[in-house]
Amino acid sequence: MNPSSKFHRLLLTGAAGGLGKVLRERLQPFAEVLRLSDIAGMEPARDAAQEVVPCDLADKAAVDALVRGCDAIVHMGGVSVERPFEEVLEANIKGIFHIYEGARRHGVQRVVFASSNHVIGFYRQGETLDASARRRPDGYYGLSKSFGEDMASFYFDRYGIETVSIRIGSSFPEPRDRRMMSTWLSYDDLVQLITKALFTPGVGHTVVYGASANRDVWWDNREAAHLGYVPKDSSEPWRARVEAQPAPAASDPVAVYQGGAFTAQGPF
Repeated sequence: MNPSSKFHRLLLTGAAGGLGKVLRERLQPFAEVLRLSDIAGMEPARDAAQEVVPCDLADKAAVDALVRGCDAIVHMGGVSVERPFEEVLEANIKGIFHIYEGARRHGVQRVVFASSNHVIGFYRQGETLDASARRRPDGYYGLSKSFGEDMASFYFDRYGIETVSIRIGSSFPEPRDRRMMSTWLSYDDLVQLITKALFTPGVGHTVVYGASANRDVWWDNREAAHLGYVPKDSSEPWRARVEAQPAPAASDPVAVYQGGAFTAQGPF
């Protein structure tokens, strides 16, 4: 499939979340019908090109029905912050299993999985990592994303379902602090990365880091060069504003680890 073509029906989970709301509009050109799903309330479909289907990812039968009729899945759904394990288990661990089982049952051949930088959060800032670096999750959330990457690998090896797992850094309108000067991912670069992940042929299971072209980047995407992702934005325009903030203590996890504050949250 080439980048100028469309899917008939593309599923976007987590469509009521912060990034889901961004992608709801920006992914529409790539599908005749964009199916939008979340457990939270969503705005109604704007026209016949959108379908709104509420769904609890922990409900296997509901997810199976959600996936039916879709050609590809952009899986952004689930708990997006560090939380007690029981909460992460339902949406993120059971949920990713239900997504892949639905894909297997209904013949979906491409998934884009919103993984996270928190799968490698216990590496120190300034270390440069590629996709082959040993995973070092920084919490239950990071563990769930690491599990999701293994699920993606397994479903490719056994069933041929191709996935690009995007280890998203910090995707906001602008970087908020010193750590985000390295991890920031603009919305435009996020959309570019997702569309490359959807349409690049022969990805198998590819892991790619999601960051813009920031000055001090910690992640090396050479292993994912076949995606053709070339970030266009940079955190540099905000450097003076961010560096005017009070600096954290040198021992603060925010200044030590790539995962920042997630490394110190809990136990719950």
